[in-house]
Amino acid sequence: MRKFNIRKVLDGLTAVSAVASASSAAQQQQAGNRETEIQETLQSEHFQLCKTVRHGFPYQPSALAFDPVQKILAIGTQTGALRLFGRPGVECYCQHDSGAAVIQLQFLINEGALVSALADDTLHLWNLRQKRPAILHSLKFNRERITFCHLPFQSKWLYVGTERGNIHIVNVESFTLSGYVIMWNKAIELSSKSHPGPVVHISDNPMDEGKLLIGFESGTVVLWDLKSKKADYRYTHDEAIHSVAWHHEGKQFICSHSDGTLTIWNVKSPTKPFQTITPHGKQLKDGKKPEPCKPILKVEYKTTRAGEPFIILSGGLSYDTVGRRPCLTVMHGKSTAVLEMDYSIVDFLTLCETPYPNDFQEPYAVVVLLEKDLVLIDLAQNGYPIFENPYPLTIHESPVTCCEYFADCPVDLIPALYSVGARQKRQGYSKKEWPISGGNWGVITQSYSEIIITGHADGSIKFWDASAITLQVLYKLKTAKVFEKSRNKDDRPNTDIVDEDPYAIQIISWCPESRMLCIAGVSAHVIIYRFSKQEVTTEVIPMLEIRLLYEINDIETPDGEQVPPVPTPGTGSNPQSIVPQSHPSTSSSSSDGLRDNVPCLKVKNSPLKQSPGYQIELVIQLVWVSGEPPQQITSLAINSAYGLVVFGNCNGIAMVDYLQKTVLLNLGTIELYGSNDPYRREPRSPRKARQPSGGLCDINEGTVVPEDRCKSPTSDVKDNSFSRSRSSSVTSIDKESREAISALHFCETFTRKADTSPSPCLWVGTTLGTVLVIVLNLPPGGEQRLLQPVIVSPSGTILRLKGAILRMAFLDTTGSLVPPAHETWREHYEDKDEKEKTKKRRPVSVSPSSSQEISENQYAVICSEKQAKVISLPSQNCIYKQNITETSFVLRGDIVSLSNSICLACFCANGHIMTFSLPSLRPLLDVYYLPLTNMRIARTFCFTDNGQALYLVSPTEIQRLTYSQETCENLQEMLGELFTLVETPEAPNRGFFKGLFGGGAQSLDREELFGESASGKASRSLAQHIPGPGGIEGVKGAASGVVGELARARLALDERGQKLGELEEKTAAMLYSADSFSKHAHEMMLKYKDKKWYQF
Repeated sequence: MRKFNIRKVLDGLTAVSAVASASSAAQQQQAGNRETEIQETLQSEHFQLCKTVRHGFPYQPSALAFDPVQKILAIGTQTGALRLFGRPGVECYCQHDSGAAVIQLQFLINEGALVSALADDTLHLWNLRQKRPAILHSLKFNRERITFCHLPFQSKWLYVGTERGNIHIVNVESFTLSGYVIMWNKAIELSSKSHPGPVVHISDNPMDEGKLLIGFESGTVVLWDLKSKKADYRYTHDEAIHSVAWHHEGKQFICSHSDGTLTIWNVKSPTKPFQTITPHGKQLKDGKKPEPCKPILKVEYKTTRAGEPFIILSGGLSYDTVGRRPCLTVMHGKSTAVLEMDYSIVDFLTLCETPYPNDFQEPYAVVVLLEKDLVLIDLAQNGYPIFENPYPLTIHESPVTCCEYFADCPVDLIPALYSVGARQKRQGYSKKEWPISGGNWGVITQSYSEIIITGHADGSIKFWDASAITLQVLYKLKTAKVFEKSRNKDDRPNTDIVDEDPYAIQIISWCPESRMLCIAGVSAHVIIYRFSKQEVTTEVIPMLEIRLLYEINDIETPDGEQVPPVPTPGTGSNPQSIVPQSHPSTSSSSSDGLRDNVPCLKVKNSPLKQSPGYQIELVIQLVWVSGEPPQQITSLAINSAYGLVVFGNCNGIAMVDYLQKTVLLNLGTIELYGSNDPYRREPRSPRKARQPSGGLCDINEGTVVPEDRCKSPTSDVKDNSFSRSRSSSVTSIDKESREAISALHFCETFTRKADTSPSPCLWVGTTLGTVLVIVLNLPPGGEQRLLQPVIVSPSGTILRLKGAILRMAFLDTTGSLVPPAHETWREHYEDKDEKEKTKKRRPVSVSPSSSQEISENQYAVICSEKQAKVISLPSQNCIYKQNITETSFVLRGDIVSLSNSICLACFCANGHIMTFSLPSLRPLLDVYYLPLTNMRIARTFCFTDNGQALYLVSPTEIQRLTYSQETCENLQEMLGELFTLVETPEAPNRGFFKGLFGGGAQSLDREELFGESASGKASRSLAQHIPGPGGIEGVKGAASGVVGELARARLALDERGQKLGELEEKTAAMLYSADSFSKHAHEMMLKYKDKKWYQF
């Protein structure tokens, strides 16, 4: 019978409705005592969930824009995301609600606003004058599809070209359509029978705003006179047009075509092009036309005062360059530079010194948006070097396979990683400053350091400084360099258990204090690394090979078939079960021809030069056993104080002493139970249940995302739990025989009920909800630690929970977290004298619990996929229990510190994020955050201290969030500002003669042409105006500026100025009249001064 604790239910009303149940009245009473003993300070008001920042390269980019005055870059994506970049550290992410692809972006230059055009035929006006940009207005086109937009500099009228070939004009102040429309049939010659196709280009003549150049896809270009509403010239060409660009003097323009040609036209000679160029075409003899090339997708034509103009284009390569990488071509005078890119080009922009189209452009850089990268090319230096990119856009350099997040790290850790990482930087970058330099940094309110570690498909590991909502790569470690690489696919060893990415990282275990690092890879390999500031050459790489498989002779399988007898590996005492070697194993097959005793990867047998940073301490590999491939590792833990590493999979568990390079434990999961197995299982030959690809058959299950190239590393504990937790029954023989190790935790605590003092031990959690305790008997420190063996023995303690065990932690009597014992970092290769000193003063650092009195106890916090329990030690009574979810399952659970207290944070497969107080497990937060759409989220989601969390939101981006109320409140201050007050550069001087003879730029009163009084109202059915949400800050931002508001402010200032002028004149007139009145009064006074009253 359940007992309800009313106080807990009331406390948790704002969160999840669940009840704590106790198994007996005595336990309930004990729980009550505990509640009075441990004061819990965390309440629901300490929690609030919100996204903080998004880092990484914008996934599937589709559009690019740059504000040359504010120096802000905008990138739109196919999923409707908008990323804005200023100076390094100033970034912003926004999202269009519709999720439609962004097809074009246009800055309102130096106005703090941006127009986005989407594939669903909507236009949106974004206010950038606030830290979190918001939409002020939207306009939805109903009858026509948007293909191209153009907003002239310092204009409020946006030209919108459509698929039907028409051009509409939008007032960006009110976001309404003008009645002025340029119809396609008016623009092209009446004699032309065919439709010219969609509008692919619109721009006004740099020297005459009244002339609009319209490019149609079919090859027709029209110069339209806005005032007379007719075409001045029509230019026709056989080949389809992709883009058009003006020379700044407005006398010539250039078109790029689908056959790889460029045509340069003189404005007043519409009959034929002035010049035709095929940049990559082979010039044939006999004056024949060059062979056609691939389409030139975009061309830009930029002029310089001192020399020849730049013609910059993408595409246009000849068809016989098969396999050649995408190129950007820079033509300058007689030189042509072809710059190869790693990915296909989405768009590019030339950055120029002036925002005015009618001045010499003076290009200084080209920003190239690639499918998976952002490249900036310096045009001012010989050889066109690229700028070193300061943004964290290389997260996806190799697909991310796992993440770990650490807050409040030791203060010397980031400088240490940065110093070793600085040596890895490439040379040959441009010497100039990064040109995208707009915006201002936010106020840093966090004092603690944060580190994110990402594991990748190619076996690399990256350390990132994530302090104060920024991200910067510190150091990169390549774990694959310890292995022999096959030069081609045929060379590959046939022991591989994955088709690709055999070095992919699955699990990372890191001790920030000692800087010890341990990784588990997809090929059933574990590598232990030690941090050193010195370069070393390792002659022979230390290596262990382990047979981790259990089989028992003559077991009857469910179908009654007899399995041939196979030798059973021992439990660590049998020398045959462990093959410690310093060189790769040569035994490749057993007597019956099956692969046996071979690891999946071959360790290099040549000396290995190791740079300062992380250096190999030991390589451990699981080997094939009688034709059975090693199963992938599902859990991993390292402890620097004990010098031990432990890992497990669905076959069993292995523990290694990495100081002595010996295997201490090698047990099948069932053997861990001894005679206490609750299932009374008989292990059967795993060969019957063999998975076709060596444990990879369930990897792709639940993977929705086709873009994840790296499928192999997804088979971690969480993935296995996916298929398992969906099943209501977990009692099938197959699943029990495949009980995997899902959680491991080194600690110093009470191992048995009768214990009077805590001792070092390992807590092991399995996928069937069992927790087992293994006792560790460690030799004394110093020399003895390297000479005497570590003794490992089971304690007999078994605890049970519902669902796979995910996380374990321990609290002391006051409810504070007891961290695992650790050693502080010291240089491994220091002088002998220094070593002696450190040995004398260096006891093994242990957790605070070792100094506790005998009467004091501890609490074990265990979180599984379904529930959480707090167990009092040494009594092993369950004092608190919380059923986290009935219908779903927990993907990630972490015990974290927040506001000088601790809590349990969980992320469920149904999208809920929950937190619970400790030790009482009161629900504090339950928010529906995001549904689990793919395995990438499950694989990378993690919580850390101080209310921080993250996950990989796309294959290229990390999304960070906070569940702390305090961080949410401070977020506004921490975010950078995109918009800063910058004076618009002066317009170019027209010069005396140009002014005299009318050769300068001609201005146009667009209001007179496009305003309602002149052109009338547009058809209501054509487009629908939607006011934007903007938010409170948006309203403030809107009030302080943005286009129309600015215009109105200017108008108001003018009116105010006029009124002030009039007031001044009136005041002067009043002063004059007052003065004359005074004089007149004085004269009157003198006149009647001496007269008596009766003389008046």
